[in-house]
Amino acid sequence: MTTLFSTQTAIQDLRNHPSEVVLALRRLLAGGAKVTPDPKRPGFYEVESNGVVYYIYEAVPSGKILLLATWPAEESFAEELQTA
Repeated sequence: MTTLFSTQTAIQDLRNHPSEVVLALRRLLAGGAKVTPDPKRPGFYEVESNGVVYYIYEAVPSGKILLLATWPAEESFAEELQTA
């Protein structure tokens, strides 16, 4: 599913990621990123772009996005293993 958020949507970083990570997520969400819902947890989503997966929670009443975690996308990780 593709979702558009405002560039003014509040993003709270719960793990002290670098500011560049939060900015990249903001741009992705504002640009209509592909968002994959977590089938086991309502309101939780994965957003993938440029070899990075962002795990977020959308706090529906406030409209705030909580950045919970990031990790390398599987494709990116597989490429690193092949070149190593």
